Amino acid sequence: MTHLLTIILLGIVEGVTEFLPVSSTGHLILAGALLGYDDSRFQLFDIVIQLGAILAIVVLYWRTFWAVLSGLLKRDPVSIRFVRNILIAFLPAAVIGILFLKHIEELLTKPVVVAWALILGGIAILVIERLAKPADTRGVAEIPASKTLGIGFLQCLAMIPGVSRSGATILGALSLGVERRTAAEFSFFLAIPTMLGASVVEIAKHKDTLMAGQGTSLGDIAIGFVVAFIVALLVVRWFVGIVSRRGFGPFAWYRIIVGIGALIWLHAI
Repeated sequence: MTHLLTIILLGIVEGVTEFLPVSSTGHLILAGALLGYDDSRFQLFDIVIQLGAILAIVVLYWRTFWAVLSGLLKRDPVSIRFVRNILIAFLPAAVIGILFLKHIEELLTKPVVVAWALILGGIAILVIERLAKPADTRGVAEIPASKTLGIGFLQCLAMIPGVSRSGATILGALSLGVERRTAAEFSFFLAIPTMLGASVVEIAKHKDTLMAGQGTSLGDIAIGFVVAFIVALLVVRWFVGIVSRRGFGPFAWYRIIVGIGALIWLHAI
C-alpha cells in the first residue's frame, strides 16, 4: 500500500470515529497493526489530524459559538455558564494528561489493550443505557458545575486507548442525568480544548523532528487534516440523528464485535 493511500485511510478513520463512542485513537492503533506500518512514526500524525475533525464541529456549530461569544461580550449568564462548563470539564484531562503523559504514550503502542477496551466499553454502554435514570438536564449551559466536573474526570478514562473520549463523556453525562442530545453535543464542544491541548503538547515535543522532515511530514499532516475534516462534517449530524432516535446501543454492539475480531486477529498473527 502506498504511503499516500495510508495517509488518506487514516484520515477517513479519524473523521468517522472521532465523535462516535468507538474510540478514534483505538481505531488508528488497530489500523496501524492491520496495515503493518510503524505506529510510533505516526503518533504525532494520529493526534494532530484530530484537529481536522474538531474544525468540523466549529463549522457545524458556528451559530452556537457565535451566540456564546456575543453573549460573553454582553455578560449573558447562559453564555458564561456554557464556557464555565467546558472549562471545568476540561481541567481534569489537562492535569492528569500532563502528570501521566509517559504512561499514556506506552499504552498507545498496544493493540491488545485497545481490543479489550473496545469490548468492555461496549458492555458498559449497554449497561448504562439500561440503568440510566430518565434525563432531566437539557442544554450545555444548564448542566450543574458539579456534574461537569464529574464528566471531566470520566473523560480521563479515554487516556486508555480504546475507551473512547466521546464515549466516556457521553455515557458519563447520561449517568449523571443529562439527556442524549445534550450529552453528545457537550462531548463535541469539550473535544475542542481537549484535542487542541493534546495537539499543542505533541507538536512542541516533536517540533525538531517535524521541522527536519523526519517521521511524519507537514504534508502528511495537512492531507490527513483535510480528509478528517471532510469526513467528520458528514458523520456528526448523522450521529446526532441516530442517537436521538435509537440511543447508543448500535455503537456498543459495534465495539464488542470489532474488539472480539481484533483479539482473534491479533492472536492469529
